[in-house]
Amino acid sequence: MISFVLGVEDLADTRFALSPLTETVLSLRVLRDPGLSAVHLPWRRSVVGELGTLDTDLLMSLVAERFTVPDFLTPRPETFAPEFEEELAAVRRTPPDLVRRDLAATHAPGPLPGPLRDGATTDDAPVVRLRDAVCDLLERYWEIAVRPLWPQMRLVLEADMTYRARQLAVGGARLLFAGMHPNLRWDDGVLHVDKMIGSFRVAAAGRGLLLVPSVFAHKRPHERSFSGVRSAPARGPRARRCWGACR
Repeated sequence: MISFVLGVEDLADTRFALSPLTETVLSLRVLRDPGLSAVHLPWRRSVVGELGTLDTDLLMSLVAERFTVPDFLTPRPETFAPEFEEELAAVRRTPPDLVRRDLAATHAPGPLPGPLRDGATTDDAPVVRLRDAVCDLLERYWEIAVRPLWPQMRLVLEADMTYRARQLAVGGARLLFAGMHPNLRWDDGVLHVDKMIGSFRVAAAGRGLLLVPSVFAHKRPHERSFSGVRSAPARGPRARRCWGACR
């Protein structure tokens, strides 16, 4: 279980944001395992044949057996709706030590898979080359797999945010979190996420909470351990229509 301790100031600073990079990275989980979510199968079928010469071994190595992904690939959005290129530029600035830490944490307790082996070296140069290679690959993958559908996806995500904002206005934090995900519960100032792979408790300590709706977080929320960012599934029939367009 993961727990976020939220004070009054944190609740006051709760906000929403879009993240095309987070959607791109989370989509890799569906690409890796077609059984993860039936609703995404039309999208997956439309994408698999278009990947061509992309290094799919490196792409798939970013997703661990437990379906975790490295935190540094999903940075906290600094604005409401950053461009994909802005977010990727932030990833390119990730220090080598943080890349090492996040890759190791993603695949723990096992070793890094072959395509990521340079991420385990103590020399910074191979780690930087790996980081940049991953960024270049994600940029090409975004163009093929996510960008063509991004306008439709954004409509789904913005509709979800409008609904959540109304829940917050009508019933406060308890109502906001009540219908967000079955594993999510609000209790006495603490936001609990049950049935997660990791287990930790962290105080937001004035950093607030950033909620990022996702069409690829279906049944499996994504938590960033240290930044107060949470991605949760977008709701409603619009999401299903979005994937139906891929048939």
